[in-house]
Amino acid sequence: MQEEVKTALEKIRPYLQADGGDVELVRVTGDGQVQVRLKGACGG
Repeated sequence: MQEEVKTALEKIRPYLQADGGDVELVRVTGDGQVQVRLKGACGG
């Protein structure tokens, strides 16, 4: 599942970067919850 999440994040990353932000995968739990960290302009 983690690879699927990484693939999805790579698809949206250019749009976030275009606005001065980024996203980082923190973890995927065993029950399928995904934790990400928003950076830059997206962090506020």
